[in-house]
Amino acid sequence: MKNYEFEPMEAANTAKHLLTGVLVGGLIGATTMWLFAPHSGEENRNDLLDRASELRDRTTETVKDTVSQVKSRAGSLRGEVKGKAGDLKSIGQDLLVEQLDRAAEALEAAKKAVKEY
Repeated sequence: MKNYEFEPMEAANTAKHLLTGVLVGGLIGATTMWLFAPHSGEENRNDLLDRASELRDRTTETVKDTVSQVKSRAGSLRGEVKGKAGDLKSIGQDLLVEQLDRAAEALEAAKKAVKEY
């Protein structure tokens, strides 16, 4: 019986191929549209420049929004981590005090035993 081993494709590799396909397909479609457009070359160039400018502006806005969201989320995560760290510190201090009290009680009991001996 043959033993087949399948290696899962990495998500990054798949996304890279998908993005490459989308970009190449988009370029081919844009070039075809441009070549068969019913406008003059100058009108096509101006239209292409306008669309490129709009795309640049939308991309810039999207990047700014994404960066803003990431910063906001990072700030909230930072606050959560600080809160949890404070809670853990408090718990650790309480446990330490409890252990020191037990040690002090044990020491007193040992002192008492030595005096009685």
